[in-house]
Amino acid sequence: MRALQLTQKRQLHGVDIPEPGAPGPGEALVATKTMGVCGTDISGFLGKMPFIDFPRILGHELGVEVISVGTGVSHLQVGDRCCVEPYLHCGQCYSCRRGSTNCCEHMRVLGVHCDGGLRERMVLPASKLHVANSLSYEQLALVEMLGIGCHAVDRAKLSHADEVLVLGAGPIGLTVIEFTLLTGARTTVCEPGETRRAFVKARYPEVTVLSEPPNDLAAQVVFDATGNPGSMSQAFRYAHFTGRIIYVGITKEPVVLDDPLFHRKELTLLASRNALSRDFPRILELMTTGKLAITDWINDFATLDDAQEGFERWTKPGSTVVKAVIRVS
Repeated sequence: MRALQLTQKRQLHGVDIPEPGAPGPGEALVATKTMGVCGTDISGFLGKMPFIDFPRILGHELGVEVISVGTGVSHLQVGDRCCVEPYLHCGQCYSCRRGSTNCCEHMRVLGVHCDGGLRERMVLPASKLHVANSLSYEQLALVEMLGIGCHAVDRAKLSHADEVLVLGAGPIGLTVIEFTLLTGARTTVCEPGETRRAFVKARYPEVTVLSEPPNDLAAQVVFDATGNPGSMSQAFRYAHFTGRIIYVGITKEPVVLDDPLFHRKELTLLASRNALSRDFPRILELMTTGKLAITDWINDFATLDDAQEGFERWTKPGSTVVKAVIRVS
């Protein structure tokens, strides 16, 4: 069976791996059709993702087809199109027992802590497969990414009366925008990259787009989707008194907190990690009804055969890719 393995920094190699075998109880055998390329995959390719060890088969934003199911599986049929919830939680730790499976203390994410979807077939827990036969495999590959924005906006407890500032208009920032707009909240986006600014202006005419925040900018809710420690530190400046700041992006570097400002404004700082199981059917419903229609984000494709070239292209300075998808099979 064909697979693509990241063997070292910037090196993807086609490999032949054993077939996964028949699914056991509560499992399903699936064929990987599409994989969305996200910042985690890019960081792994560049050797900057601390949770990815070499060699690793990347891929957690997946559209798959069900080939067969094990005993005890009733919600899947052979031929079903599904998106994948790639967070393999233990079900036993403190977080899991409280329903916060996105924060499992022993979390394994497909394509990060264990091998992911850049292979023709794999066996997965059936509970991690969400059916949507009316959607394309390209659409299904976008669902997990949308879950990041969905969960972050839920964490913020937005209302239509809130003023929102989103820092960073990469794919994750765009998912945040999608869900802030669904609440009716007035949204401003700050993005230094000209190409990304142009995309947001064209795609979201109701959004105010800035290249950098002016000194007097203030919002009740600030989402930082940059993963840049400087931006994350500056986010406190842009929040109204009693405002809320949500870190969606992540960094390995320390983030400086201006404590007098933090206290004076009585701010609330929240982190947002992954997504919850309930987010996936909600997103599928929004996509099926046309309330989330983002396939125009996809502006580059690759296959297993030319994925190395694709990653080289997507990581070049000045790349104009918004969202890339790899067609696996």
